[in-house]
Amino acid sequence: MTVPPAPRAATPWPRQVLAPLALAQFVCSFAGSNMNVMIKDISADLDTTVQGVQITITAFLLVMAALMIPGGILSDRYGRKRCLVVGLAVYGAGALLSAAAPGLGVLILGNSILEGVGTALLIPPVYILTTLLFTELPDRARAFGAIMAMGGIGAAAGPLIGGLITWAIGWRAAFVFQALVVVVIIVLSRHVHDPLPPDPECEVDTGGAVLSAGGLVLVVLGILAADDNGWWTLGLLSAGILVLIGFFRWVRARERAGAQPLLPTALFRDRTSNLGLITQHVQWLLLMGISFTVAAYLQVVRGYDAISTGVIFTASTAGLLISSLGAQRFARRREQRSLVMAGFVTTVCGIGVLIGLAHGSPNVWLFTPGLLLIGLGLGVMLTPSVTIVQSSFSEDLQGEISGLSRSVSNLGSSVGTAVAGTILVADPAVGPYATALVVLAVIGLGGLVAAARLPHGRGQRPS
Repeated sequence: MTVPPAPRAATPWPRQVLAPLALAQFVCSFAGSNMNVMIKDISADLDTTVQGVQITITAFLLVMAALMIPGGILSDRYGRKRCLVVGLAVYGAGALLSAAAPGLGVLILGNSILEGVGTALLIPPVYILTTLLFTELPDRARAFGAIMAMGGIGAAAGPLIGGLITWAIGWRAAFVFQALVVVVIIVLSRHVHDPLPPDPECEVDTGGAVLSAGGLVLVVLGILAADDNGWWTLGLLSAGILVLIGFFRWVRARERAGAQPLLPTALFRDRTSNLGLITQHVQWLLLMGISFTVAAYLQVVRGYDAISTGVIFTASTAGLLISSLGAQRFARRREQRSLVMAGFVTTVCGIGVLIGLAHGSPNVWLFTPGLLLIGLGLGVMLTPSVTIVQSSFSEDLQGEISGLSRSVSNLGSSVGTAVAGTILVADPAVGPYATALVVLAVIGLGGLVAAARLPHGRGQRPS
């Protein structure tokens, strides 16, 4: 008689490891959206304009996107735990400098540059360490789900938390709050251990990093210049595209020469992964674009203060939280492709409701149904898109695809703020407000088309 094997003891869920990683994603996402409700306060205090605040927010998101991939390479070379802690320290220093900023220039240095660089150093280790520490597939899926949920909640709750802090103390205190959260994360991270030693021989592709960052910066600058001069926009966008083409030629040349490129071309050969990256880009574009558009309109046109604006955004935060908490249950019942498609449909419908109910109406609470639908839609699809992309590659490419995935998402956030802000800042009245939302809805439909082209049954579990 064959004796059945003894059941393997269940591995305890490592909350001590997951907590600092998820909090790190939360605070970085929070930083990208909480300034939206401070537009009026910062503009008055620093004697700047709405466009000045928009540039600060967009530059922060752009620095993240441009440096995220090099940050992943540095993690391999110097160690993931070390880069996590150094990134947190740089981020915290930037937050404190922003809190003490006497003018827009110092705010850009602290928030856009230092916090952006810190984020680019600390986020790649979050995703690489998650891949390395959570070796069981179900555990890894849960961990990625928790981290992505915290990221989405941080972005959605940023206006509410930022509004509360600004109303109670002042906008500068919101940056002090970020620094305090960073201190908590550093303390909690003592439980995180890097399972792999640093690789000092890991080659850093400096040329590739410069070309990729330069191309992304030029593209976003072209979008920001759209309200000033069409020729500048065309020139910057064309230059950015040419630089990015040069980046891909550089990568192929290094691979042919046997050198280590910034990104292997294998990451761009998987059709499913490419479509998943498009959906990620559009999701964060919608999240940040809608947040900036609605927040700017409520403050500049309606004259609402930070706390009132933040309270209105409670609807989207609640929707995202509800759908994120149910993400694991949804994943067991529906394939990832269906969840992403349902998320885009719900989000676009939410934008339509937002325009239809709130357009020109004096009742500000009519924003609630649309924002609730938008939060529900975004929460449903954030985690499935990451799972689709991560599951398309083997273990040895998880670090590279994690960096690319975060870079694409942050680029979406930057482009969303730039596109929406450029339309709105030109003349922030009801017409441009509706126009910005219509443009975002059309982009959301493009994301739905990309999701519909995803193959059935892919991305059910990360590799």
